[in-house]
Amino acid sequence: MDVEKANRSRDRTCCCIGTTICIIIAIVILILILAFTVFKPKRPVISYNNISVEDLDVSFDKTKFKVYLNLTLDVDLSVKNPNKAGFKYSDSTAFINYRGQLVGEVPIPADQISAGETKPMNVSLTLLADRLLFNSDIYSDVKSGVLPLNSYIRLPGKVKILGFKIHAVSTSSCDFSVYTSNRTIGDQSCQYKTQL
Repeated sequence: MDVEKANRSRDRTCCCIGTTICIIIAIVILILILAFTVFKPKRPVISYNNISVEDLDVSFDKTKFKVYLNLTLDVDLSVKNPNKAGFKYSDSTAFINYRGQLVGEVPIPADQISAGETKPMNVSLTLLADRLLFNSDIYSDVKSGVLPLNSYIRLPGKVKILGFKIHAVSTSSCDFSVYTSNRTIGDQSCQYKTQL
């Protein structure tokens, strides 16, 4: 009888250990499936919704071939976080360039975007006229009525999924023209890029 009890006890122990191992393997497989499907890190996307001229003052000094220019652009952006976890981005900056030359910038403060949320942002970019004083192209561009500009934004941040922090950097660059005669924006072409 003692032998039968020992055999039953050993069988129960083996059965419990086998069941525990099967449950652990099933949980690990479930976590891996969720990690590679539902919780797979996705790229946050910056989109330009609208760019408009908020303020534009232009005057010419024909004797010195100089242009006095004051330009403020209103840029409506949105950042979409398609992840199942929040995207926390750090301080960043929006830049405005004229023919490759930095002519304006505005800070974008750090914030967080909830899972699946699209966060609207409104940025006012002011062109710093003193940076254009020695640019030889500005006079002919303003005289023709078309001012080619570029706006660039880089948003670095982190997505925390299943306890892991994954770094993501979303960038957007938008080339456009400001028509000085009617204060409108045209020829807009934007490119978006994200790195995980």
